[in-house]
Amino acid sequence: MQWANVLVHGILLGGLYALLACGLSLLFGTMRVVNLAHGDLAVGAAYLAVILVPALGIPEVYSFVVVVPIFAVLGYVGQRTLIQSSLDRGPLTTLLVTFGLSVVIQNALLEFLSADSRSVDVGTLVSRSFHLTSEISIAYLSLAIFITAIVVLLGLQYFLSRSPTGRMIRAVADDPEASQLSGVDARHVFGVAAAIAMGTVALAGLAFGAYSSFDPSSGPSRLLFAFEAVVIGGLGSLWGTLVGGIVLGVAQTVGAHFDPAFGTLGGHLVFFVVLAIRPSGIARGREGA
Repeated sequence: MQWANVLVHGILLGGLYALLACGLSLLFGTMRVVNLAHGDLAVGAAYLAVILVPALGIPEVYSFVVVVPIFAVLGYVGQRTLIQSSLDRGPLTTLLVTFGLSVVIQNALLEFLSADSRSVDVGTLVSRSFHLTSEISIAYLSLAIFITAIVVLLGLQYFLSRSPTGRMIRAVADDPEASQLSGVDARHVFGVAAAIAMGTVALAGLAFGAYSSFDPSSGPSRLLFAFEAVVIGGLGSLWGTLVGGIVLGVAQTVGAHFDPAFGTLGGHLVFFVVLAIRPSGIARGREGA
């Protein structure tokens, strides 16, 4: 029964990684952009929640109401300006631009907000849990994050497959030139996709900020976990991202069960094995993302 508890905790942790990774997967699936500033943007969203939101008189637990729309707007504007101009110059340019953005965000946070660790205050939710059995306990926060990840992925899948805008995103991702000849504004469509991706990044940043503490240097580790989840599941696959996140979360909790120092290492080893055996990922193929 102890192993069942480990697996349950790993699955719930995988939901957090899937939520963090879905924005990375969406950007790659639509624009073939690998956003190296992904983790730092998530950290920036968490800082926004603990600094700006309380100043507005809103409890931090409801900070997503403010932070997610702000990041969605930033995503649209950033794509129409910074990302689009780098895409016009080539895929390597986007790597350099997003890497530079990562460096700027880290140093700006360090300069203006210090290196002190912080966390998003969600009240008693962070410490409350319930027991399925005498051996299996589930934290309310972890369960809430997992459910949020499922809802976000379901919403994205429905949006991309059923809505007119979602179909346009899929069409532009498959063939931008043909879509433009049909009268579709590809840059606007990509901007909408970037806005959605940034909204999910903000939501994941808030979830990570509530789950654990963060500081300006936390971005690279967030990026690494998101990247591993995307690669394990399959590049450009939304549901593959969920699978990859769960596999990564279970690997880390199993490793930590043997030795706390092996937690992160266990996830890295599984990532390496999947990359060596099945580079296309466990859930190969694109699901409209």
